[in-house]
Amino acid sequence: MTDPLPAEAEDQATATEPEVEAAPFDAARRATELAVLDSLRGVVDPELGMDVIELALIKQIIIGKESSEIRMVLTTPFCPYAGAMIQQIKDATEVVLEHPVKVTVLAERWDPRDAGLMC
Repeated sequence: MTDPLPAEAEDQATATEPEVEAAPFDAARRATELAVLDSLRGVVDPELGMDVIELALIKQIIIGKESSEIRMVLTTPFCPYAGAMIQQIKDATEVVLEHPVKVTVLAERWDPRDAGLMC
């Protein structure tokens, strides 16, 4: 038989987390994010013939006021087209945002399941 919880512990166990207010929806920011995603659809992996959005290579888009960052993965660690694709991603994003964009290649491996290419 287990001992019942002391009254303090029972109160803590049933206490709910304080509610955090959700940030207000920013329509202009969302429109910018969608414009960036749209521009990145024009960057195609030459070996696979699919764009970087469709392949799920873009992992994070960080939009700042004066500079931004795109974090991505490559389909293979030594992708022969990496340099060209990175430059295309940078150029396509800078056209939309009108400020410098840094493209960071993450060390994580690309998983074709992220793009819905395998079951």
